[in-house]
Amino acid sequence: MNISSNMSTKEQLVNFFKNEFPQANFIIDNVGEKSATIRKKVSIEHLRPGGTVSGPTLMEVADTALYVAILAKIGLVALAVTTNLNINFLRKPSPEKDIIADCKLIKVGKSLIIGEVSIFSEGDPEPVAHAVGTYAIPPIKS
Repeated sequence: MNISSNMSTKEQLVNFFKNEFPQANFIIDNVGEKSATIRKKVSIEHLRPGGTVSGPTLMEVADTALYVAILAKIGLVALAVTTNLNINFLRKPSPEKDIIADCKLIKVGKSLIIGEVSIFSEGDPEPVAHAVGTYAIPPIKS
């Protein structure tokens, strides 16, 4: 089976998250064949003492961007799951700007997909974090 024939559009992904993950709080800016860009509006609940965006918030954004990119590539497979997520926190993100996560899939296999995510404060060209993650993909029936 050719996985790329199952690609999802931005509109399909928006509807999928609205229905399957109504608690999700992010915006899909863009999807490509092996990429996705999402944003999260930063609010008081995302901050830690010292006025910076919390690590768990940045990890959530990285994992979500990876999931969006994967679903854009293989179709709406709700049971794809994270098996590994490594993140490096590089700089203090702005507490007053959206967090932007730009994901590129670097290996798309039959059972595992690996991607990298660069995370930015909106308007700043220097990343605030970088993550690499792996997802396990359930067998796709043809």
